[in-house]
Amino acid sequence: MKVTHDLSLGKLNTLGLETTASSLVEIESEEDVLMLPGFNPDRDFVLGGGSNVVFLSDVPGSVYLVRLAGIDITAEEGDRVTVDAGAGVGWHELVTWALESKLHGLENLALIPGTVGGAPIQNIGAYGVELASVLDSVTAWDWLTTSWITLSREDCRLGYRDSLFRSATPHRYLITSVRLTLSRRFNPELAYAGLREAVGDHPTPRAVYEAVIHLRRSKLPDPLINGNVGSFFKNPVVDAEQAEALREQHAALPAWVLEDGRSKLSAAWMIEACGLKGLKEGGARVSEQHALVLVNEGGASGHDISTLSVKVRKAVYETFGVQLEPEPLLVDFQE
Repeated sequence: MKVTHDLSLGKLNTLGLETTASSLVEIESEEDVLMLPGFNPDRDFVLGGGSNVVFLSDVPGSVYLVRLAGIDITAEEGDRVTVDAGAGVGWHELVTWALESKLHGLENLALIPGTVGGAPIQNIGAYGVELASVLDSVTAWDWLTTSWITLSREDCRLGYRDSLFRSATPHRYLITSVRLTLSRRFNPELAYAGLREAVGDHPTPRAVYEAVIHLRRSKLPDPLINGNVGSFFKNPVVDAEQAEALREQHAALPAWVLEDGRSKLSAAWMIEACGLKGLKEGGARVSEQHALVLVNEGGASGHDISTLSVKVRKAVYETFGVQLEPEPLLVDFQE
């Protein structure tokens, strides 16, 4: 376990926000976990890849940086293959490993930033596939009972960009590994607009993987050039009556009917319809490439990002009567 004091976190979050932590604790093994001091949510923070976090303040206590590595096949039964991955493994690294190992189910989730440990927290998803479709279980350290626990997919309470770890008990568990159920049989999910056209009539796993990477790179700004956390807002879900009323007023508004009868609306379309692309606040701007993305053009503070987010949400609510919710976690120890 490596401990560093008074460290800048600017290179440890994809928005590139300059903030500091009193100490940084790098967790590289299960033995390190057993040696950790207690976790105080009023002072401490657990960090993975930093791709879904907005620091609005310094961290007065410790940042626990999860570096747990390793990808292993732990069981096979027919076409079903069980894979365990350490929480510190890069998510795209895992997707690429699965492709090269001829294991399927993750192709649509290629190039999503962040780590394996962060994936269950917001039930990552893209191009018609969510983590929930392949998640078997999560192993974590329970700060409350100071013991290991294995949580099934049902225990994790996965929802749209939500989970037990994000909403119900956001500070109780330190995720150490994730177990997935993948398949030797390729069954492509191509319902997402543009993906089927990109792969043609005879899709292969690599074709889907490469098409998803191309689509993401063409639509989303590169965080290495302009710091960002990908989609900043969730696509809002509204009841059928409100969706129908909105479509009557805005016929072009994309909406997807869910199994429960509610509709998911395109946040990007509404933001763009409000004329907010390019809107700037300090060093932060609504991306001209994709309206869902807020970028750090250089020197942006967490306050700039937060203020810009509020302006976007206010404009969308005033125009459409719909509340947008941020996808990333806003971290503020000054509240």
